[in-house]
Amino acid sequence: HTDQNGIDRLIVRRGLPFTITLHLRSGSQFEAGVSTFRLIVEIGPLPKEQSGTKSTFSLTDSALKTAWSVSTNSPPGNVVSLSVSSPPDVPIGLYSLTLDQGQKVKLGEFVLLFNPWCAKDAVYMEEERDRQEYVLSQAGLIYKGTTKRIKASPWTFGQFEPGMLDICLKLLDENPKYSSDADADCSGRRNPVYVTRVISAMINSNDDKGVLVGNWSGDYDDGVRPSHWTDSVAILHQWADNCCQRVRYGQCWVFAAVACTVSRALGIPCRVVTNFGSAHDTNSNLLIEFLYDEDGNDISDDSVWNFHVWVDNWMARPDLDAGYDGWQASDPTPQEKSEGVFCCGPVPLKAIKEGELNLKYDAPFVFAEVNADVVEYVKLTNGRMVKMGGSSIDVGHFISTKAVGSDERHDITHLYKHPEGSLQEREVFERAKHHHELQQKGEEPGLKVKIKVSPDMDIGADFDVFAVVTNNTEADKTCRVMFYARIVSYDGKPGANCGFIEDLTMEVPTGKGQEKRLPLRLEYVDYGDTITSDRLIQLVLIVIESSPREFHKAKRTIVLENPDIAIKLLGEPRVNQKLSAQISLQNPLPEPLQNCFFSVIGASLTDGKLLIQNVGTVGPKQEAKYTVEFTPTSTGSRTLTVDFDSDKLSNIKGYLNIEIKE
Repeated sequence: HTDQNGIDRLIVRRGLPFTITLHLRSGSQFEAGVSTFRLIVEIGPLPKEQSGTKSTFSLTDSALKTAWSVSTNSPPGNVVSLSVSSPPDVPIGLYSLTLDQGQKVKLGEFVLLFNPWCAKDAVYMEEERDRQEYVLSQAGLIYKGTTKRIKASPWTFGQFEPGMLDICLKLLDENPKYSSDADADCSGRRNPVYVTRVISAMINSNDDKGVLVGNWSGDYDDGVRPSHWTDSVAILHQWADNCCQRVRYGQCWVFAAVACTVSRALGIPCRVVTNFGSAHDTNSNLLIEFLYDEDGNDISDDSVWNFHVWVDNWMARPDLDAGYDGWQASDPTPQEKSEGVFCCGPVPLKAIKEGELNLKYDAPFVFAEVNADVVEYVKLTNGRMVKMGGSSIDVGHFISTKAVGSDERHDITHLYKHPEGSLQEREVFERAKHHHELQQKGEEPGLKVKIKVSPDMDIGADFDVFAVVTNNTEADKTCRVMFYARIVSYDGKPGANCGFIEDLTMEVPTGKGQEKRLPLRLEYVDYGDTITSDRLIQLVLIVIESSPREFHKAKRTIVLENPDIAIKLLGEPRVNQKLSAQISLQNPLPEPLQNCFFSVIGASLTDGKLLIQNVGTVGPKQEAKYTVEFTPTSTGSRTLTVDFDSDKLSNIKGYLNIEIKE
């Protein structure tokens, strides 16, 4: 199961035998039971028998399951075929192989990987279709946007592209634990839990020679805007080719995608996961405390990201009690330290679901990401804190990953949280049932506020959003209304205002469900210069009743629609035959796009290279076009990924699945 790595050297998976053939000198002859020799396998710079980084073993009649062994069925002669077997729990990495006949001769090197096909390996997966998706697939989808608008974005993992495996092994050797005790670190590589923690720490560069620098400032002039990346191959090559200098820049989905590439390259099954409404709990109290001043400005330390991306790795957990094997969450985005290092996980999904926060690793942080309660306060000018609202359902929605064997979105929220209808959910449901029924009828007493939006919200367009206030009391209400729109990044960080209604007095008459609707016009001239590549706008409505003085708040984040990239194949896709694809995109903005580029990549399609084409300036409603040529190098299902970038419109992705025939 390593054929995609190429055939120029020996790359094998642990727990299964591999064969080597020895050609003896002229006049020499091998004869079973008479000829004697030993083989020596070693990993790391200071290998030791006691740490499991060195093993010396002699010829046996058959393969052993718990130790290195060598056997043969070769007849007497000057050519001997040896079957070498490794145990399913030895360290993974680059080994040397030496023949000892009294005089030692180095035979060569081989790479040993984790083995999801071996039932005794800690990363064993039972279903072949799962192994195809989570170990062998070189392309995938990453989900972004909001709970109201989930958008799939293509990514090329490229773990079998030229040079990738060596870079992933180099990443392990650059971690600080290797520098402080190389043999202990290499010995630890037998354990996927240990390796996953190293990967989580090394994908970010906060406290080591890791791969990526995180940047959420919006200023990327001295690097690459995170939204521009479409593949892990370019990132890992840049890191390795520049003496492990940090690559600028990444955000959560980039960190997660590169971690997925490294995990799959080493043989650990991995999937990229997106959590919509993802909490960042800074003080570990499992509460997200939002604090506003009287003008509605957010002065909080905690945050809820519109979405956050991490990875799940599949492995056994013999370090925990029974029942915690399987998917483990791990987060390489640098947010909080774990045991003094910026890494997170792996922690069993079952532990998160059941609230077992004492289990390794970092269960409280991940639990808060998907389960934290939200509490909102207004800090008055006299210093007094007034609770404005809160929710236990704002966090952890539509937890998503790519489905096995298809491009469908697979919702895995039930693996992180109890599903609707379960006994645990019933207890919550029954308490809320009465108020929910009143709410459905529009009869729950009090003043209710919400935000409604237009159906078509395309980037470049002008459109309306609406503040809606409903009076279910027995008295007319006089209210002070603040309704504003501001640019926001995916991690919830606010930007410039792009529309507002401030200090408007609204009269809301009494009556069953009496409703007042207030429109706010959002125009491209106001949001176009400041909107980020995430294309997110946050709407905030604050309504203050005059008597009694009560605060009401509604918040909603919208994502503006991208234009689509059209990809059309020109010719029949066959291996080792040149193929063309026509790519086009229409400019949706009312102004020209400058410095327009298409970037194209595909594992086993573009020879591991990012193909870039400058298409110049594209006028309003005009099309950018590019015809790309490439040569597929292997058969099977492959994915061509396209990114469009310009001065005013970026982070536009498209992809095409291509079936390559003989």
